[in-house]
Amino acid sequence: MKQIKLILVLLVVGVLTTSCNDEDNTIPTAPVASKTITNLAALQDTDFTQNPPAITGDFTKFSFKTGTIVTDESWDIAFRGTTILVNGGAKVGGLTNEPERTGNAALYVHSGIFSDVTTVPEDASFAQDASGSYALPTGSDNGWYNYAGPPTHLISPLAGKVIIVKTIDGNYAKLEILSYYKDNDPSKADNARYYSFNYTYNPNVGDKSIQ
Repeated sequence: MKQIKLILVLLVVGVLTTSCNDEDNTIPTAPVASKTITNLAALQDTDFTQNPPAITGDFTKFSFKTGTIVTDESWDIAFRGTTILVNGGAKVGGLTNEPERTGNAALYVHSGIFSDVTTVPEDASFAQDASGSYALPTGSDNGWYNYAGPPTHLISPLAGKVIIVKTIDGNYAKLEILSYYKDNDPSKADNARYYSFNYTYNPNVGDKSIQ
């Protein structure tokens, strides 16, 4: 009888030990962050005395990890005028003040409603900048915006365009551009080139949930 009791005690201890070990090996997950950025300056200077006009100015670098503008190489995407770069691939070329690509970030433009995109689509085709081409195409109706032309010259975000980014750290984020004008007011020319956008960022590497 004592031997049977001893066996039962050892079995219970073994189960508890295994359970504790399982709990110890569990990697906690951090929540997906959701944030709105308002009036991010993406300014540029244009010299119209040259043909074609010469555009200069530093790109504004943004990190999803910190949720802020950065000045080092920890950026994921960068803005200047209507152009958006990704920190992966190679220089496009032909741009003044173009930053080096030091990371392995990539992006994909998905057609859908921002709130409905809860995970990275299985068929997502991520792209990086390359010589002569942008991961996020430029030009009216090619990427994220429409250009109305004269007389208004209005830049409007295309409805239903969700930019999904794989960051330099291997995390995932989604981005929805809301406005290209400071305080969403296009009535003044000086208000142009100020981005406002919503985004979510998953701090758990490899986790494709972006709800």
